[in-house]
Amino acid sequence: MIDSRDYEEFARFLSECCGLVLGDSRQYLVSSRLSRLLDEFGFKDVPELLHALRKAPSPKLRTRVIDAMTTNETSWFRDGFPFEILRHVILPELAASRSSIKVWSAGCSSGQEPYSISMVVSEWEASRPRRVVPVSILGTDLSEGVLEDARKGVYDGLSIVRGLSESRRARFFQTVPEGHKIIPEVQRRCRFQKLNLVDSYAALGKFDIVFCRNVLIYFSAETKRQVLDGIAKQLNPGGYLFLGASETVGPYSKAYETVRTEYGSVLRLKG
Repeated sequence: MIDSRDYEEFARFLSECCGLVLGDSRQYLVSSRLSRLLDEFGFKDVPELLHALRKAPSPKLRTRVIDAMTTNETSWFRDGFPFEILRHVILPELAASRSSIKVWSAGCSSGQEPYSISMVVSEWEASRPRRVVPVSILGTDLSEGVLEDARKGVYDGLSIVRGLSESRRARFFQTVPEGHKIIPEVQRRCRFQKLNLVDSYAALGKFDIVFCRNVLIYFSAETKRQVLDGIAKQLNPGGYLFLGASETVGPYSKAYETVRTEYGSVLRLKG
C-alpha cells in the first residue's frame, strides 16, 4: 500500500496529465492497477515506481502508468437506447440534409462503442431503399494499448457476449483462431486515434454526432466544462451529443438543449 504523500502526488499527476480525479482513499486501486508494471520496469514496489515517476519519468513509463489507470470496462450497445435513437431518429434526419455523416466516439476503449455504432449503421442502411449516405466513425482514447486492440477488432469469448445479441454476433463477426473478428463491412467505417480529452480537439475536424459516454464522471467540474465546451466547438450546426446514463451537462455548459424522443433523450447543439 502507498502512503498518503505518494498518493496525493500521484493524484495530482493524473489530474494534470489527463483530468482524471481519483478522490480520497483510493490507495488500493492505485496499488492494484500499478502492481503489474513493477516487473516490467524493475521496481521493487509501487512507492519506488511512483518515486521514479515523480523524479524523472520516461515517456514509456508515463504512458504505461496512464494506460493502467485509465483502462475501463466496456460492452457492446451499452445502455441500449442511444443506439435506438441513432438508428430511428438521428441517422434518418441527418441523411435527409447531409452528404455524409461523421461520428466521434470519445473514450472508445477497445472499440466496442464505435463498432456498435457501425453495426447500427449497417442495419439502418439495409432498411433504406434509397441512396445511402456514407458514415465515418472516429474512436479516440488516451490509452494506446486499448486502441491497438480496437484496430485489430478481435474479441475473445468473454468480451464478445457482453451486450451483444446472438443474431448480431452471427451477422457481424467471423470466427478466427484468436476469437471473433469484426467483419470488414463494419470495420472499414471506423478508425482509431490517440487523444487526451484535456487537449485541443481542433485537429479532429467537425462532427455530426459525438458519443462521450461514461467519461465525464471521472473528471473535475472544471475539466467537465472544458470537455463539453470543446465538443460543442467540434459539432456541426444541429449536431448531437450522447452522454452516459448517469451524466448531465448540468451547470457545466449552456451550449446544448435536450431532445426527447420515443426511445429516450439526447443532447443537441443549440442553434
